Amino acid sequence: MNIRGRVLPEPGTPAGYAALILRHDLRVPPPPRLTAIAERHRPSSTREWRMLPPGRAPDESLQGQLEFALKWEGVSLGVLLALFRKIDTVEVVRMVCETPTGVYARRIWFLYEWLMDARLDLPDGDKVKAVPVLNPKQQFAPESGPLSRRHRVRNNLPGTRRFCPLVRRTPELDRHVEMRLDEKAREVIGRTRPDIVGRAAAFLLLEDSRASFQIEGERPPQDRALRWGQAIGAAGLRDLTLDELVRLQKTVIGDSRFVQLGLRTEGGWIGERDRQTQDPIPAHVSARARDLPELMKGVVEYARGTEEMSVDPVVVAAALSFGFVYIHPFEDGNGRLHRWLVHHVLARAGYNPPNLMFPVSVPMLRRIAEYREVLSSYSAQVLPLVEWRPTRRGNVEVLNETVDYYRFFDATEQAEFLYACVAETVTRDLPGEVEYLEAYDDFSRLVQQQVADMPERTIALLTTFLRQNRGTLSKRARSREFRRLSPDEVGRVEGLYAQCFRS
Repeated sequence: MNIRGRVLPEPGTPAGYAALILRHDLRVPPPPRLTAIAERHRPSSTREWRMLPPGRAPDESLQGQLEFALKWEGVSLGVLLALFRKIDTVEVVRMVCETPTGVYARRIWFLYEWLMDARLDLPDGDKVKAVPVLNPKQQFAPESGPLSRRHRVRNNLPGTRRFCPLVRRTPELDRHVEMRLDEKAREVIGRTRPDIVGRAAAFLLLEDSRASFQIEGERPPQDRALRWGQAIGAAGLRDLTLDELVRLQKTVIGDSRFVQLGLRTEGGWIGERDRQTQDPIPAHVSARARDLPELMKGVVEYARGTEEMSVDPVVVAAALSFGFVYIHPFEDGNGRLHRWLVHHVLARAGYNPPNLMFPVSVPMLRRIAEYREVLSSYSAQVLPLVEWRPTRRGNVEVLNETVDYYRFFDATEQAEFLYACVAETVTRDLPGEVEYLEAYDDFSRLVQQQVADMPERTIALLTTFLRQNRGTLSKRARSREFRRLSPDEVGRVEGLYAQCFRS
């Protein structure tokens, strides 16, 4: 038994969303983790399958499978929307009528009307205790939300019908949340001299800018990297709008003579080309151009709406930024804007220390293989569901409705990856840069006092040579740039370097 190539790890029967996808032949990317009922009483689960013992088996009815899915798997908006479009509304009405005060019936009723933008022929619900649409213990969401008096539920969905990715709680994400990385960063800054904080912030901005370009395979000139670093440094200062993203697109591209700025008017894809025909061989097909205005309204709504909610900022940043890059709204610049959105969300939430951005692109570059795998994890699920044909201009034309694939998706894996990158910046890059600058200042002071009076640029060059040669001054440097240093002075310089940098 398998679903979209996902094979059960042991004999069992798909349940919940897996059963609904199979029974109703739903053309949707399945949730990253599905559930099945095993034949044995002590089954083993995997990252892709939760295996439950026979005693947990749901009723085979539509209502039984839906309630099982909500109880064990949380809300999957994409699967639910595809299901609601296939089933008769009479079935949903019957569920609600049979248990009008039931927790799961009320949530199903709300989700049907919210997703379908329709009103069922049902009277408003009785006055019972309201329950949240999302269970915050299962998925990242506020504890509460606006009350829907009709359904007696609180709408704590983080987005709108236009765009609402969701993230499941996992042990890895909970571990990162408990680390309180924002507080750790403030501790580092709190025990550091203000001048060093300022220098570290400037360097980390430039490093993030360079890394973001390198991820795209570019090595920009210094002035272009500095300009994009300034844009990163200003992230969060303005409200997010489509116009703001277009302005940033122009900044990141620089020379826009050969690039259409703003929303695409044609198809979009990422991949290779056939060497003989030059036809596209996509690894990812972007949202259709005609769907972009609504999707981008949703992106902006999600960004603004989550600012008012108590949802973890790193989780929000992952859902928003990866959702943006899957939509791929622009002809060029999407990748760097995707990473800029991470900075925007964290800055708006006050997650990073004032005037200091976490250089998340740096660990992303270090983890480039994992980053690409995370990016492609959802694209690979969507690609088989997209019907397309090549155009004469070497582009792709999408032939079926695909907008829902970009509105609703599970961003759990993406959130785990981004949190790991933020953890690296807080525990490695930020303290490492502070320690380096403190050591550099000590080295500079001691060289001036004990060896020779040198200008700052000469000290910087001396430090670079020593770092490159593991704490010793190369023969070339001793015979050229630092030929005026005596052998005794060279020895003292190397000793001071070892003392300050602990090399």
